Amino acid sequence: MRTHLGRAGASHPTGLGRKARAALILAVIGNAGCQGRIGEPMNDPGNPGGPTTGTGPGPTGTGTTTGGGTTSGPTGPNCTAPSPGASPVRRLTRFEYSNTLRDLLNDNTSPGDFLPPETKGNGFSNDAAEITTPRLLVDAYQSVAHAAATRAVTNVANLATLAPCNTTTLGEAACSQQFVDGFGSRAFRRPLDADERTAFLGVFAAGRNGGAYADGLAAVIEMALQSPQFLYRVELGVPAANTGVARPTSYEMASRLSYLLWGSLPDDTLLAAARASQLDTKEQVLAQATRMLGDPRTRQVVRYFHDTLYGIVGLDGLQRDTTFFPTYTAALGTLFRQETEQFLDSVVWDGAGDFATMFSGSFTYLNATLANFYGVTGVTGDAFRRIDLDPTRRAGLLTQASILTSTTPGSHNNPVARGKFVWTQVLCQAVPDPPPGLNVVEPPFDPTLTTRERFIAHRNAPTCAACHSRLDNIGFGFEHYNGVGLWQDLDNNKPIDDSGNIPDGDIAGDFQGAVNLAKKIAGSRGARDCYVGQWLNFGYGRLEQTADACTRAALGNAFEASKGNVKNLLLALTQTDDFLYRPLTQP
Repeated sequence: MRTHLGRAGASHPTGLGRKARAALILAVIGNAGCQGRIGEPMNDPGNPGGPTTGTGPGPTGTGTTTGGGTTSGPTGPNCTAPSPGASPVRRLTRFEYSNTLRDLLNDNTSPGDFLPPETKGNGFSNDAAEITTPRLLVDAYQSVAHAAATRAVTNVANLATLAPCNTTTLGEAACSQQFVDGFGSRAFRRPLDADERTAFLGVFAAGRNGGAYADGLAAVIEMALQSPQFLYRVELGVPAANTGVARPTSYEMASRLSYLLWGSLPDDTLLAAARASQLDTKEQVLAQATRMLGDPRTRQVVRYFHDTLYGIVGLDGLQRDTTFFPTYTAALGTLFRQETEQFLDSVVWDGAGDFATMFSGSFTYLNATLANFYGVTGVTGDAFRRIDLDPTRRAGLLTQASILTSTTPGSHNNPVARGKFVWTQVLCQAVPDPPPGLNVVEPPFDPTLTTRERFIAHRNAPTCAACHSRLDNIGFGFEHYNGVGLWQDLDNNKPIDDSGNIPDGDIAGDFQGAVNLAKKIAGSRGARDCYVGQWLNFGYGRLEQTADACTRAALGNAFEASKGNVKNLLLALTQTDDFLYRPLTQP
């Protein structure tokens, strides 16, 4: 059977001029229910003032609740009834936008990279309280949507997949309706309502007028990609009986699952479950989450989470002064990132899957170039393979070049930056703001002094001591690693003292070197709680709040019960009050 697709190879893929078509699309969007002014965040309809932001990971409690099902322990929150935190309207991030167009249009060009940068807010790029819609973004959506629609219809093979209906046999009217219903419901992640269907068919007719059938399809695609129903995850939910809160509808739950675990839209299996109302119980949600965990897209989300959390996403093309680091080349930055990604992939998906190994594993993944840089022999080829390391010098993430380099802002070690990374990103402790008017300057390099000697003198200043007595003492533990992560025995021809101290928490006290510190972190409940809190912030698209106490207790308990298994934590994120419920939307 041959499918007639129309004239799809024209240089301009629509019958309308671009400005006229853009005006038509924006007019339709304006009638589709999008509210709020450009430049302002969209508020949750159940929380008109917008989400209340907290200050980071909060208390863990000792309860055993998951999704409000059981009571807490004697010192935990009272979780006898569902108690969800805020559920703000979430807009697709650049990461999610690229993934969604990949799965919706078979578009592998990462179109989200062409959208304006995002504010991290909660430490990631998906904090609903920080996401606004400035004019620049609206214009970028129009340009990116036009380019994506053009690519979709000018690739004949791809268009045959997106729109398989035979126009010769069934006619363009029937085929356009079939495309609108199928593509539209996938783009909006739910069935279209009558007004939406009419609007899409109107845009198809306008695009088809004076052009080809494919031009009408391109107009529909371009409209969909600029619609608030596509760009935002709007949830209203339905009241949950005798709870005082709402439960997401099955279609809303399908999107919650897919964007949490895949960073993309639901697949056909999820949409079929939603259509059959089979996402209404926590057991049904868990069954789908378990299935989804085996999909490669979950690995991509976990990798994105770690890349962002540990600040290694920007290492590609990293420059270093070859005067100080003669063996370093710019190509190594990418390999540093890939080493850590391969290591974490192995730990989470192929090994024990536990948090402890992330910080204590004395192995890594190297190719020949990276092995040669580290001074490891016996590795050939471009492929990465597992290499066991000297356990007295290397242990997990903290001793990998990616972390050591990203926490060295210049050519010389900076114990403040390294200490702050551990204190804030790994232990979730706060650093007070410097006093007003204080000009924070790194102590000048002195070839007669070690890094420790320079910074000890620096922190003796009264205005510096409060912060630096904490941060520097952690960072000093990394002095055996230079600014590109290579081991060094001497610092300016003097022996290195890598003793350090953790000022507070369950691992407070002295330690000797980064390996010893890493092992302390591997066994730290506080570090695991921090990791749980980071996933809560990322997974739910906002900062943790006091209203999340029951959810936090459930996640903490589930992580502890699984001995810190990351995959189990992902499943636990789908079983909490925050995920299974939302505040009841007021009329």
